[in-house]
Amino acid sequence: MDTICNSSLHSKLQMQKVINCIALLSGLVSLSIVAGGAFLYTSKDKIVEDAKAQITASITESITNALPGIVDSAVTVIPETTGPAIPTIK
Repeated sequence: MDTICNSSLHSKLQMQKVINCIALLSGLVSLSIVAGGAFLYTSKDKIVEDAKAQITASITESITNALPGIVDSAVTVIPETTGPAIPTIK
């Protein structure tokens, strides 16, 4: 009878250890989710500003790359000489 009780107690202790590990891991996961959410909330303005800067840089680069083609198609020949300056009235 004594070995049955010791075996049962040993099983309960091992099960308790497993349950404690699961509880500890669950608490760590919850804590990391809360910490991650707090970090994102506090740094959201910087994240948005960085995204705006990247989008602006990308659009500027696209427009700059497209401009030579647009200018070349709009102006076929650049004149070599021009007329006199506009006279000013005194």
